[in-house]
Amino acid sequence: MEEEFEFGFTEDPKFSVERYEEMIRNHDQYFFDAQAFENIIDYYIEKNDPAKALQVAEYARNQHPFAAVFLIKQAQLLVVTNKVTEAFAALDKAAMLEASDADIYIIRGNMYESMERFGEALENYEKALGLAEETDEILLHIAYVYQNMGDYDTAITYLKLCLKQNMENQDALYELAFCYDVMDNQQESVQFYQQYIDNEPYSYAAWYNLGNAYTKLSLFEKAIDAYDYAILIKDSFASAYFNKGNALVNLEKYAEAIEVYRHTFEYEQPNADTYCAIGECYEKLEQMDDARAFYKKSVKMDPKLADAWFGIGVTLDFEERYFEALHFYKKALDLDIANADYWFAIADAEYKLGHMTEAEQAYEKVVELNPLDIDAWLDYSSILYEQDRLVSAIEIISEAIKNNPEAAELYYRMVAYLFAKGEYNEALNQLELALTSDPEKHYILFDYLPQLQKNKVIVDIINRYTK
Repeated sequence: MEEEFEFGFTEDPKFSVERYEEMIRNHDQYFFDAQAFENIIDYYIEKNDPAKALQVAEYARNQHPFAAVFLIKQAQLLVVTNKVTEAFAALDKAAMLEASDADIYIIRGNMYESMERFGEALENYEKALGLAEETDEILLHIAYVYQNMGDYDTAITYLKLCLKQNMENQDALYELAFCYDVMDNQQESVQFYQQYIDNEPYSYAAWYNLGNAYTKLSLFEKAIDAYDYAILIKDSFASAYFNKGNALVNLEKYAEAIEVYRHTFEYEQPNADTYCAIGECYEKLEQMDDARAFYKKSVKMDPKLADAWFGIGVTLDFEERYFEALHFYKKALDLDIANADYWFAIADAEYKLGHMTEAEQAYEKVVELNPLDIDAWLDYSSILYEQDRLVSAIEIISEAIKNNPEAAELYYRMVAYLFAKGEYNEALNQLELALTSDPEKHYILFDYLPQLQKNKVIVDIINRYTK
């Protein structure tokens, strides 16, 4: 039995859904106009029930066989359920019915984009551009494709076109910042956002991205001003508070940073990263109990946040609780095995505990991971020197100089070791190199071997370079 209910375009979408579900329960056939079917499909999409939405699309196709819209809806739903071949077939049928519908080419472009068939994706997006009334989202997708192809210059061109079409497209603003970041072109980023703000002074996203660009240029005061404008426009903008906090940290304004970080909790749930950032501020203020409390909150929320485990170790190290500190350093290292800073802290803690072999192994790992770490090379060689292993200490400093030929500190340390070994001529040669590199740092030599201040030859050579 077929009963016809034709509700006009003014029908309440909720009523359409109720009538549809009644039809299914009764195993009956009701008639719905195209708009009603679209409303029902959209309802199930919003309810995250693609299976039911597909079922409605099939009913709609049977009642409205020449309406391309239901084939397009069907294709979208088939993509969501990973039935790509069927989705392509549905779009082909839709194109035969209504080849001028831009959505056909947008969805097809999306599918090719996800398959990394970028040429075909671009071809479909270009077709859509010629058919769609609003093109900013299509231009954004074209930019995504060029990003995936590694062509950031062209991506930037399309992102700017997108923003020309719709100045309020937030995604385009953020993607543009990302492209400039990848290209390490913060100056142009600043210039763009300043021009953008001239036209759209109340765009919180533009102010925020301007702040990020200033941060990357280490212009932290200007970054803070930009974040303040973003917050003024949107006072619930948690990310702007967080990044402002980071800028204050870079200016060593730790107490102010803590207050700013705490503002984020008013607008979003506390998270491990913010707790960790607050912990680090308290650590810098040498308020170790508070620092440790926040680091513990951080790891409780995210046990995989290595920096928070490391932070707990730092607070214990500060209190000379080296054995306990080592435990937390190693927990951090388990999560980030290639972190040279963690290895350095472990090396130092092992040394303080008198574990020379373990300290030596850890320092070896530090310089392997980061051969530009001057302090690590100096400390590594120093523990060898303390064990009267002069030859090994000299070898380590030689290796350090190969990796850091401009570092005067290494040459001065080499002078000290060579004098200690009795190789005076070579020591004087190295002293000349050190003084040529940076004569003002000659105090390093006397800090390490104070007795050399009484060596007339050395003092005369230093005077030639410093007076």
